[in-house]
Amino acid sequence: MSVTAGAIRQGRKLDQVLQGAREVFVRMGYERASVDEIARVANVSKATLYSYFPDKRHLFTEVYRTEILRLADDAVELSCGTPPEKALREAGRRLVDYMMSDFAIAMYRICINETPRFPEIGQAFYESGPELGRARLGAYFREAQVRGQLKIDDVDLAADQFFQLCQATICDRRLCAVQTRFSEDEIMRVVDGAVAMFLARYGVRN
Repeated sequence: MSVTAGAIRQGRKLDQVLQGAREVFVRMGYERASVDEIARVANVSKATLYSYFPDKRHLFTEVYRTEILRLADDAVELSCGTPPEKALREAGRRLVDYMMSDFAIAMYRICINETPRFPEIGQAFYESGPELGRARLGAYFREAQVRGQLKIDDVDLAADQFFQLCQATICDRRLCAVQTRFSEDEIMRVVDGAVAMFLARYGVRN
């Protein structure tokens, strides 16, 4: 069962704990990250940490969920009421920035490594990542259809397709450490290609 926002006790040191955990998970991965090290980096006692999270798995899922919600909120704010070509370009650019970040790579690797032993980590990763992104982008697609700017039969599939298009070339190279830094031209080649292909399929021509 994944952790939801309502299950987390609020308090003045919660953000401090999450930031410390984020740093340790990115630097050390899940297996090597200890509660002692997270408490040390967050500058809180273990008792304080445990008052918010009963174990490391719950802490990990909340760190990931919080980061993804921040990304999703930024993307939706940019997209609302914006023409599809501009909205998708901005959303795609933010998505690629996130996927290329050390945080995203670390979280993805942790999920792949730990899910066979702890399925709830994979579930939380999926709910807070692909599923949330599909819902947020799908909401924009539905609004754009009402405005007569897009024509989509399967909104969920279209959202998944756009996310996958934005991962072409760059994502595999980053995950496999073939290339760790990308120029603006390299990034926008992928993003603009994703937008062009998406609109060729779902755009409404006047």
